[in-house]
Amino acid sequence: MSTTRPHSPGDRGPEPSGASGTSAQGPSGEGASSGAPGEAASASGRQVRRMSFADESGVVPLARDFTRQALYAWGWLPAATADQRAAAEDVLLVVSELVTNACLHAEGPEELWIACDNKVLRIEVSDRGSGQPAPRTPHRAGRPGGHGMFIVQRLCLDWGVVRTPGVAGKTVWAELGAPA
Repeated sequence: MSTTRPHSPGDRGPEPSGASGTSAQGPSGEGASSGAPGEAASASGRQVRRMSFADESGVVPLARDFTRQALYAWGWLPAATADQRAAAEDVLLVVSELVTNACLHAEGPEELWIACDNKVLRIEVSDRGSGQPAPRTPHRAGRPGGHGMFIVQRLCLDWGVVRTPGVAGKTVWAELGAPA
C-alpha cells in the first residue's frame, strides 16, 4: 500500500487547481450530469458523486448516508451475495474512517468525492489539514484509537495523499475493488 503515490496507474492524474471548489465539473473534469444532485457520469462510464461539507454538522453519518445512496444507485446495494454485502460494508467503513480522520486531525472535511467504474470504487476526502495520514506503527490491536488508517490500508487496493502546491490542505484517496 502506498501513501506517497498521488494516484493509481492509469487513473485521472493529479488534481486540477479547482478540484475542491464548487464548479459544475467533478474533480476529474467530468461534467456530464446524470440528473442526480452531485452526480456526473463520464463518457467512459465512470459514475461520480461529490458532496460538500460546508456548514454541515454530523458529517460522518452524513457521508455514510451519501455513500450508501450512491451504492444503491450504482447497483452495489442491495447486495445479492455475502461477498457483495461485505464489499459495500467495506466502502462505508473506509468512508467513515477517512471522514473521521479529517474531523480529528485536519480541521474537518471539505468535500467527499466518490467514483465507480466496473472494477474500482475510488473515495476522496479533501480537507485543509497539513498532516500526513499513516497507519500507526506498530499497530496495537488491543488499544483504543489509532486504527483508522490501518483499517483503510487493510481494506483497500491502494490509498494515498494528493497535495496541490501553494494550496492549503490535501486530498486523501482510497480505492476498493468492485464486488464480483
